[in-house]
Amino acid sequence: MKKLWGGRFSKDLASETESFTQSIDVDSRMVLHDIWGSEAHAIMLARQEIISQDDLREILKWLERAKEDFEKGRFKLKPELEDVHMNVETYLIEGAGVEFGGKLHTARSRNDQVLVDAKLYIREQILKTEELLCALAEEFIKVAKDYPDAVMPGYTHTQHAQPITLGFWATAYVSMFLRDLRRLKNAYEIVNTNPLGACALAGTSFPIDREFTTWLLGFDSTHEHALDVISSRDFIAETLCALAILSSNLSKLAEEIVYWSTYEFGMIELDDAYALGSSIMPQKKNPCVAELIRARTGRVYGALMDLLTVLKGLPMGYNRDLQEDKPPLWEAFDQIQSALSILTEMIPTTKFKIDRMEELAGANFSTATELANYLVREHGLPFRKCHEIVGSVVGELARKGLTFSDLEETQRLLEERGVVVSIDELKSVLDPRRAVENNRSLGGTSPREVMRMTDSLLDKLRDHEFSIKTRRDGIDRAYRRTRRIVEGVLKGEDLEGIIEELISEEVVAEEG
Repeated sequence: MKKLWGGRFSKDLASETESFTQSIDVDSRMVLHDIWGSEAHAIMLARQEIISQDDLREILKWLERAKEDFEKGRFKLKPELEDVHMNVETYLIEGAGVEFGGKLHTARSRNDQVLVDAKLYIREQILKTEELLCALAEEFIKVAKDYPDAVMPGYTHTQHAQPITLGFWATAYVSMFLRDLRRLKNAYEIVNTNPLGACALAGTSFPIDREFTTWLLGFDSTHEHALDVISSRDFIAETLCALAILSSNLSKLAEEIVYWSTYEFGMIELDDAYALGSSIMPQKKNPCVAELIRARTGRVYGALMDLLTVLKGLPMGYNRDLQEDKPPLWEAFDQIQSALSILTEMIPTTKFKIDRMEELAGANFSTATELANYLVREHGLPFRKCHEIVGSVVGELARKGLTFSDLEETQRLLEERGVVVSIDELKSVLDPRRAVENNRSLGGTSPREVMRMTDSLLDKLRDHEFSIKTRRDGIDRAYRRTRRIVEGVLKGEDLEGIIEELISEEVVAEEG
């Protein structure tokens, strides 16, 4: 097949070369984005009188047919045409003829075209990921509201540390997810700049209007420097970094689900819909969903390293290496979105075993720090001295197979070290629930502070949800602008008149 770029060449590509260089599987996600970008480009060319309105009408007619055929499954991407751009342009030329279709690529290169398609798609996927993460955070907010004072053990080094509450644990994840949301939003802002008009690498001698296509496509701004535009893929690296960190955080959650659901911990029970059995052991109920989320973190990390390796040492300008920028990002989006979706379904069906949590909270000296703090407050001893006293008491109790629940022995050991405490006072100090309530410092475990943080975190989550909606609305407005122009031109309306009408309507809406 004769290539659209084949004028320089005297023979066809080897079939092996065609197969090796095509990107159809990756590009199939961007067909509609390619058509939107092409329509915006054609409208700009006509507005700048680089092509005629008759040219524009014919181009738009066939681009609309391409879109309709794709949506109905009739537009099949041909590998021999290399990529989505050549497929769409070939469809246009075959339908409209080269005298019309051949004008679309004026003042444009595949180098800036692929960036337009990718950015239109990536910004949608970032927003989808943010929405899914917000939904998961909402489920943790519900856990926090349901269990602000349910006592459980807190861990460091996977060893009992201090008592906390289930609500405190849940709000920790919301706090963490809010940082993930900030990173995704930052990535979105870097992605959402207009590359169209940079052309191959040096701009063009045609009198194009890049700010106009920025408006039509809903980008926040225009990425000006043409050489930097074509060379840049750091916006993909930025997105992958945010996804990799998010994946790490989801893996943290998955790990806790795995060991909390063991017989030894027994703090949660997974719903049967989110656990699998064993082919040989009838009693097994395995947390396979969480294990796979934990494992697939490697795919997301691998995607980031894949992309960074592709970018390493590339000179300025377009290099075909950059064709390999999208597969790792698509993989990361797929893995993250799948994990977020299933976790959001799994968390509300999970049974939290509150009695078992409280039992564990008081079983292994978790209130030792509170006892040391009590000695500082009530006996005026230096903290280091109190640490030494309590540590030695714990050591002796442990060697005897006893715990703080053995109050008389604990009292006796303290008296041996010069500390006199009544049984009633000791019982109060060593009570995990009382210890939790005492930690009233900002960000601490007290139920009142947990409830305050829950409300605060929910407010921040609502702000981010509003940000997502605002950005989605901006994309939708831009798409409607393009649709209004396309439909008007195809009906025979004057192009400039449609644009002036749109601008006037938006000014009125803003002032209103």
